[in-house]
Amino acid sequence: MSFDSRRAGVPPRWAALVAGVVLGVTGTAQAAAGAPAPTADPAVTRAALDPALVTGRGAAVAFHEQEAEHATTTGTVIGPERTAYTLPSEASGRSAVTLAPGEYVEFTLPRAANAITVRYSIPDAPGGGGITAPLTVSTRHATRTMTLTSQYSWLYNQYPFTNDPQADLLHPDWWITECGCVPAATEPAPVITKPFRPTHFYDEQRLHLGRTYRAGDTIRLTARSVPTTIDLLDSELVGLPKVDLTAVNVLLFGADPTGRRDSAPAIDKAVAYAKKTHRKVYLPPGVFQVNRHILVDDVTITGAGNWYTTIKGREVALDEPAPDGSVHTGVGFYGKSAADGGSRNVHLADFAIQGDVRERIDTDQVNGIGGAMSDSTVRGLHIQHTKVGLWFDGPMSNVRVTDNIIVDQIADGLNFHTGVTGSLVRNNFVRNTGDDALAMWSEKTANSGNTFDRNTIQTPTLANGIAIYGGTDTTVSNNLIADPIREGSALHAGTRFGAEPFTGYLRFTDNTTVRAGTYELNWKIGLGAIWLFALERSIDADVQVTGDHFLDNTYNAIMLVADWPVKDLYSIDRVKFKDIRVDGTGTSVVSARAGGSASFENVDARNVGAVGVNNCGRFRFTPEGSEFSLTDLGGNDGGWLGPYVPNTITCDDRPPVVPPPAPSGW
Repeated sequence: MSFDSRRAGVPPRWAALVAGVVLGVTGTAQAAAGAPAPTADPAVTRAALDPALVTGRGAAVAFHEQEAEHATTTGTVIGPERTAYTLPSEASGRSAVTLAPGEYVEFTLPRAANAITVRYSIPDAPGGGGITAPLTVSTRHATRTMTLTSQYSWLYNQYPFTNDPQADLLHPDWWITECGCVPAATEPAPVITKPFRPTHFYDEQRLHLGRTYRAGDTIRLTARSVPTTIDLLDSELVGLPKVDLTAVNVLLFGADPTGRRDSAPAIDKAVAYAKKTHRKVYLPPGVFQVNRHILVDDVTITGAGNWYTTIKGREVALDEPAPDGSVHTGVGFYGKSAADGGSRNVHLADFAIQGDVRERIDTDQVNGIGGAMSDSTVRGLHIQHTKVGLWFDGPMSNVRVTDNIIVDQIADGLNFHTGVTGSLVRNNFVRNTGDDALAMWSEKTANSGNTFDRNTIQTPTLANGIAIYGGTDTTVSNNLIADPIREGSALHAGTRFGAEPFTGYLRFTDNTTVRAGTYELNWKIGLGAIWLFALERSIDADVQVTGDHFLDNTYNAIMLVADWPVKDLYSIDRVKFKDIRVDGTGTSVVSARAGGSASFENVDARNVGAVGVNNCGRFRFTPEGSEFSLTDLGGNDGGWLGPYVPNTITCDDRPPVVPPPAPSGW
C-alpha cells in the first residue's frame, strides 16, 4: 500500500510518520479480484434504528453505522435475542452475522470513506486469554488483512469476573439464579455449567484504507481461520492530520513515533518545557509507547487527530501495591489527586489512548483519564482497552468532556466520582462498556450542577447506560441509549453505593432509549428502560422525566422500586412524568414496587404487552389499595393509565413477556 503525502497535502517532514499511521494494516496490499458490484441504497442506522426516530438525540459523529444483519452475506444471521450470555444479546440491535472460514459479509458504502471500524467477536482460547485470527478486507482496489483478537474480551463467572472459562464460582456463598440457591449452603452441591456466565464478547478495530472510496463501493469482510461474528461496520472520511508548528513537539525530546521505545520520559520533558514557555504540547502522527501515568497540570496536549496519534501502553504489575490499592499501572493522563490540590487548566485533544487491561481489578488506577482536573477540557479522544475511559475523583469543578469515542472498557466509560461540580459531558460516543457507560457517583461529597447531554451509548454489558447515584441539580438530556444487557438498564437513578442523597432537582429530558428494560439477575424480574431505585434512603427530590421516548422495551418502560428489606422504610415520592412516548413494552408501561407517588401528563403508550400499570406498592395489599399512588394530569393516550389511578393493586410479580413490534414513526 502506498501513501502519497504530496497529494494528501501533508508537510514533507511528516510524510514518513503519516505513512506509518495507516492504522491496523498487516501484510501487503494487492488488487482485489472479482470485486462485487455496488448495491443501491445501503441501510444506515443509529443504534440499529432508523435515524428518523432519533433526530436531534445522541452524539453527532463522523461515521455511518451499518448493521451486518442488513448487509449481503454468505454467513448466518444470529438473533435477534435478548437473553444475556449469548452473542446476539450483546450485538447492536441484538443481531449479528457469524461467518465460518471462507464466508463473508459485504457492506455498500453510503458515503465516501477512507476508514472503517469493524465490531466483531472471535472465540476465546480454550483456557482463556484470547486468540488472534485474520480477517480479509476486500475493496475495489486492494485486499488487506486485519488481525483480530479476543484478548480483550470474554469474561466469565461472578463479579468482578475472571478470564478463566473453567473457574469455579468466585463467590460460592452468593445466591445465584441458575440454581435458585446459595451453592455453598446447598446439599447436594449444585452442578454449575462451565464456562459460567460468559460475557463481554465483542471488540472493535479501526482500519485506514489508504485511499478514499466513493459511495456505492463495497467493503467485503471474509473470515479465514475461525468462526467470526461481525456486528457492524462504521465508515467515515477521515481528514488530514493536524499539525501545530508553534507547539512543543515531543519528538524534539526523544519521543519514539514507532512505538518501539518508551516515550513517557520524553513526553514528561516536553510537558515541563511547555509549561515554562507557556506553549502547547504537540503529539505528531505515530504510535507512542507509554506504560504509566502522564501527570498533567496547567498544560495543553494535542495530537494530529485520533486516527493518527496513538498513545499505547502495556499494563505493568507493580512491585508492591500502591497506597490507593493499585497492583498495576498503565497508560493514562492523570491530574493530581484532589488530596494534593488537584490539577487545573488541563486541555487534552485529538489523540487516541490504547490500554492493555484484560481483567477487572477495581482498585487499579489503569484508566485512560484520571485524577482531578478543574477548569479543564477533554476533546476528540479515542479511548480503548483501559479499565475506565475517564474516572474523575473530585472534588473538582468545570470540566468539559466533549466529542470523544470511548469503547471496549472493562468497567465504566466515564464516572464523575465525589464532589464534581459544574461540569458537562456532551456529544460523546460510548460502546461496549463493562459497567455504567456514564455515571455520576456522589460518594462522600455530593456532585452538583452537572449535565450529561447528547451522548450516544450502546451495549453496556453490565449495569446502566446512564446512572446517577445521588447529587444535586443534575440534568440528563438528549441522549440516545441502546441495548443494555444485564443487571441495569438505559437510565437509572439510585440511592446506592453510599451516595449522598438526591437534593435540588434531577431532570431526565428528551432522551431516547431502545431495547432497554433488562432482566435483573438477582431479583429475577424485568426492569424499566428508566428505573428509580430506593435502596439506602428515599428519593424525594424534584425528579422530572420530560420528553423522553422509550422504544421497544424488553420489559417495562418505567420502574420505581425499593429493595425488599427496606420497602417499608424508603419511598419514591412525587416523580413527574410529562410528554413521554412509549412504543412497545414486553410487560407494562409502569411497574411500581415501592411506596410513594408519581404524576403523569401527556404520556402516550402503544403496543403494551401487559397491564398498563403493574402496581405492587410495598406488597402489603391493603384494602385501601397500593402504597404507591398515581395522578392522572390528563392527555395520557393509549388507555394504559386511566383504569389504575389512584392506587389500584394490579400486582403480578413476573408477568409473561409479549415481545413488542419494532418501533416506528409516531
